[in-house]
Amino acid sequence: MVFSSVLFLFRFFPLFFLLYYAAPGRMKNIILFLGSLFFYAWGEPVYVVLMLFSTIVDYTHGRLLGRFRDKRAAKGILLSSVIINLFMLCFFKYTDFLIGSVNSLAGTAFPLLKLPLPIGISFYTFQTMSYTIDVYRGEAKVQKNLLDFGVYVTMFPQLIAGPIVKYRDVEERIHNRTISLLSISAGLKRFCVGMAKKVLLANNMGELWTLISEMNFGQISAATAWLGVIAFAFQIYFDFSGYSDMAIGMGQMLGFHFPENFNYPYISASVTEFWRRWHISLGSWFREYVYIPLGGNRKGLPRQLVNILIVWMLTGIWHGAGWNFLLWGLWFAFALILEKLFLGRLLAWLPKIVGIVYTLFVALAGWVLFALETPAAIWSYFGAMMGGAGFLDRQALYLGGQYLVLLLISLAAAVPLPHMLAKQLEKSRTGMGIAVYRFGEKLIPAALLILSIAGIVEASYNPFLYFRF
Repeated sequence: MVFSSVLFLFRFFPLFFLLYYAAPGRMKNIILFLGSLFFYAWGEPVYVVLMLFSTIVDYTHGRLLGRFRDKRAAKGILLSSVIINLFMLCFFKYTDFLIGSVNSLAGTAFPLLKLPLPIGISFYTFQTMSYTIDVYRGEAKVQKNLLDFGVYVTMFPQLIAGPIVKYRDVEERIHNRTISLLSISAGLKRFCVGMAKKVLLANNMGELWTLISEMNFGQISAATAWLGVIAFAFQIYFDFSGYSDMAIGMGQMLGFHFPENFNYPYISASVTEFWRRWHISLGSWFREYVYIPLGGNRKGLPRQLVNILIVWMLTGIWHGAGWNFLLWGLWFAFALILEKLFLGRLLAWLPKIVGIVYTLFVALAGWVLFALETPAAIWSYFGAMMGGAGFLDRQALYLGGQYLVLLLISLAAAVPLPHMLAKQLEKSRTGMGIAVYRFGEKLIPAALLILSIAGIVEASYNPFLYFRF
């Protein structure tokens, strides 16, 4: 059940929130827990048991950590939690990939298990692991109520694709939260903006990328190839950031404040800055639970570079079981290491536009690695981008003309200019400025919602990229 569907918008969404707002006090957690289980079970009726098992495992380990404060015992309990979580994640996500790789390299014929990937397992596994680690560190209190802990793990707005929420960020609101008309209104507006990103921009950009990605890469011009990867860059950004906006908006409607996950990454002047703005909650998780425990930047430059390499190999593998994801992680590790060595200082000295162009080039090359699964396809596409079959043709002109308006709208939505303009109007001291802001504040979200619903009803193309991660 995706947010951008008729089933969710006209059945689950109104019925759930009607019950949630009508429920008194502590009953809200029961409604949220049961509603989240129903939401997940709609698409994963079997694997809801796996999610509940993960919930019970980390709840139990948290209680044990609260009871056994002895350092040696606590380390053993934490290690047990981490091993169980990583085993579940690796078993369901990487088993077939590992068997296939062994078969390919060794010429064997071990049968594949053909396990369907439990939706959201990468996200909720990292969340539950962060809880036990934080309890071990003394940075989060032990949750003694199983229902409340289950609410944290299963909360449907961010269950499927984040943001990855640390327990300590929501523990107070799990027990005590207030819901106001102001927070509901702000959440609805955020939800409408996210829906528009997903339906009106990501889906249409995805159609362009799908069209180009199914062509013979050896026969397309450089202009067509660049148009394709730019379309994919917009698709994955609006797809994922739109989903995050919808999750954050519904969190506000529930009385929670989820962390921001995107901050206009395509205006970054370095790859380092790009990864401070893209999938912020994942970057924060790896920095706090992997990079810093490995030593971070505290043990000298050589160790820091090794730590970056390890973190980005893991980041690539986290995204999927495929060599292309590992290559994608290594590509960004290489870029980040160069910036640590010398390139970062050079970019800081050069005009900012140079850094932005460089970062966009690195990001777009990375999206080729991310989107295409085989080395042959990746190599062929890079060849097309370099002009292997010519630099411009009628096909590129036709597709560019067909999607020009959408590309311009996507560009405008991917930079902070509209947001900055809205902020200026909000702070305006003139009656006209305030009037324009108030009018737009009410009209634009409603218009975006109507257009999105129309798009959902008419469209046959409505994938969500991060469901497979």
